[in-house]
This record gives sequence, C-alpha cells and structure tokens, in this order.
Amino acid sequence: MLLKNDYKNLDYGLIISVLILFIIGMIAIFTATNVDSVANTGSEKYIIKQSISFVIGCIIIFFLIKSDYNFFADHWKWIYGISIFVLLIVFIPGVGTTNMGTTGWINLGFFEVQTSEIAKIGFILSFAKVLELRFDRLDCAEDLLVPVAFILPPALLMMLQPDFGQALVILIIALGMLFVAGFNIRYFYGLILFSFIAVPTAWFFAFDYQKERILSFLNPELDPLGTGYHAIQSKITIGSGELFGRGLNTEGTMTKLDFLPAQWTDFIFSVISETVGFIGAAFVVLLFLFLMLRLLRSAKAARDMYGTLVIFGVFFMFLFQITENIGMTIGLLPITGITLPFISYGGSSLIINMTAIGFVLNIYMRRLDVRF
Repeated sequence: MLLKNDYKNLDYGLIISVLILFIIGMIAIFTATNVDSVANTGSEKYIIKQSISFVIGCIIIFFLIKSDYNFFADHWKWIYGISIFVLLIVFIPGVGTTNMGTTGWINLGFFEVQTSEIAKIGFILSFAKVLELRFDRLDCAEDLLVPVAFILPPALLMMLQPDFGQALVILIIALGMLFVAGFNIRYFYGLILFSFIAVPTAWFFAFDYQKERILSFLNPELDPLGTGYHAIQSKITIGSGELFGRGLNTEGTMTKLDFLPAQWTDFIFSVISETVGFIGAAFVVLLFLFLMLRLLRSAKAARDMYGTLVIFGVFFMFLFQITENIGMTIGLLPITGITLPFISYGGSSLIINMTAIGFVLNIYMRRLDVRF
C-alpha cells in the first residue's frame, strides 16, 4: 500500500523525458504516415492505435508503482516460464502470425502482440534474481553454467522465429547484467577473442540472404535497388534535412514521396532528421542521453541488488535499441529491424518499454522505504 508522500519519491525527470519522446514520436508518425501509400487508411489509424497503446502503458505503470517489486523477485521462476511459453506459442499453427518474415506475433483481433517484447521484460526480472543469488560469485567457468543455461532458451527461440535483432537484444542485456553482477573481466576478453574467430567462421554457415545483408551493410551500392535500398534511402533522407530541416508539411521530401521504407517504424529517426534537421535530431539524442542518465541514477539509488540489476537490465535494453536503431539509419550499423524506443510506431514495443519504465519508477520510489 502506498502513502501520498510516496509519490513525491517518483523520478519525475524520467517521466517527463518519456512523455516528450512519446509526443515527438506521435508527430513523427503523423508525418511519416501522411503519404499516398497509406491514403486509404490515413494517419488517424496509426495515431489512434499508438495513443491506445500509450494509455495501456500508463495504466500498467500506475499498477506497477502501487506494487512491491520484490513480488516479482519471489516469483522469478514463474516469470521465466511464462517468457519461454510466449516464445513457444507462436510456433503453434494458427496461433503465431508472420510479419516481415518473422513468426513472432499473436493476433488478438484488434491488436497484434510481439511475444519477444514480453519475453525481454520477463527475462530481465527473472535473470536479475538468478544473478542476485550469485552476486560476486561469477569468477570461474562453473559459476557461469547456470546463467548461460538461463540465457540460451529465449535467445535460441527468438533466432528460430527468426528474429535475430531481438535475440541480440537479449544477449546484450544478459552480458550487461552479468558485468554488473561481478562477471570476471577476463571472460569478457575471452568473448571478444571468440567473436573474432566465430564471426568469420559463421560466414560459411550463413544463409544467402544473411550474406547479402552483410555485404549490403558494408557496401549498399552493390545492390542499390535491393538489399542496399533501405540504407541508401535512409542516408539520403537524413542528409536532405541539413541543419534545420525541411519542415513537417513540406511537399517533395523523401518522406512525403514515400521513398523511405518502414518510415514510421524502423526508420522514423530518418523522418525526424529530414523534418527538423540536425538540430532536431540532436535534441532527440540528447533527450535519450538524459533518460539513460536517469536510469543510471535510479540503479545507483536502488535499495537492494535485485532492484539495481533490474534497472541495469532496462538500461542495457534501451542502450542497445537506441544505438542500433540510430546507427542503422545513418549507415554505421547493419539493419536489424530494431525500433526506436517511445518514438517508433508499434503497440507491443511502446507498452513493453513503458512497462520497463514502470519497474524503474517502482524501484526508485522505494529506495528509502523500509516498509517493504
């Protein structure tokens, strides 16, 4: 049970940053969908769905901050089991639906749920407990057997969908949380060395379409109308915004002419860069930086190691998604289909990201409370 004074302990800076990012996202989604290719459905469809997802996210946050986050620590096994279940259920014929070549959604009729988004939060909540029980006892290879066995099932199931982007998010989250929990640094160096050996070797076992993506990332001009099209159009769109942008309603832009694929989801940062220019895009990056610093502040203030590990899990999840999304739009990282948190269109993504913020707020507001 919460007292009125408990709400004074909320991190309102974090709340405001998320709200501003959402508003920016709504404007960008309206701009990106106000094109001829979606004229039959109109921007209103996207705006309404995103607004509903935001309201659902707010309701979840409200209930989360009224609960004791250690409830989730006590039920970590159930949470992990549910995470694996939702990843498995998409493989049942007639249950899972396929979007963009990935069978990772469940169609609820009025709403499609991406199960990997649910699994990410479940993984963070359960893996935090696994590491809390082994805190500062990750010095030898034997100590890593349980954490590694915990990581592999969700990562492999995501790869089977196949959703390599989300599988990579899980691996980054896990590695970051292991580091915070006292992961021996020499194993980190070993992973780097292993990567240098494994990546070239994996080339010989990769599918043709995977090889094409890698080659297009290194040189998009090899297939400018095929696998390199997204990267080329994204960089042209960003560059056309120049310093101050071309405005929200300017005709003849890359966004209005619909040259940029997935412009309201994966490449929404390119839309922002074209409409408000380098100055506007830099503001969005600084806003994300502020959000990440608030997460670090909350992690430091948490009253127990479980809370700290949960917040760091959220931190590494956002860090990778923000870096990967912006990096792929400017051509510095390969295209993986990772959305930009709180800005890209997508109900599942927005709800889960807000749920993650709800857990952070929950943990931070109880940092000094001995009643729980």
